[in-house]
Amino acid sequence: MKLGLISDTHDHVEHVRQAVDLFQQRGVDLTIHCGDISSPFIIRALRGLPVAGVLGNNDGEKYGLARAYADIGGRFGGDFMTLDLTEPDKRAAVYHGTVPAITRALGLSGEYDLVITGHTHHPVNELIGTTRMLNPGSCHGYGKRATVMIFDTCQDHADVIELT
Repeated sequence: MKLGLISDTHDHVEHVRQAVDLFQQRGVDLTIHCGDISSPFIIRALRGLPVAGVLGNNDGEKYGLARAYADIGGRFGGDFMTLDLTEPDKRAAVYHGTVPAITRALGLSGEYDLVITGHTHHPVNELIGTTRMLNPGSCHGYGKRATVMIFDTCQDHADVIELT
């Protein structure tokens, strides 16, 4: 199963469009947004992809974001969600990552094969015990490096892709 990981879009619609094109070209099975979306129109820009996501610390328009997820048939988890993935069977936690101690506790809990976060604006692909910790970095980029990630659950392999 291929996961398209995106976070910290902060209303950068052009980078989101690039990510959508990339995820479609690479045959992503599920797109996961790790929060700091900012405005509902960003979720609507993901239309056509299977999408699940959570809120970040900059997502004040919670009702509008929940509605946007519903409008595109996506799954909205609020502040935290778990996903049962197939090919192979894996359990994932998705959390924005606002509190580093919570992120680390999720990794150390032994409950999840994957912990997928955002917030730091820096890509992460590391193991804590047997738990794979993933962060796609910032899709917005803030004048630095704008990135998304594709994670192949069968190969246990992550590609960080820089957007232009």
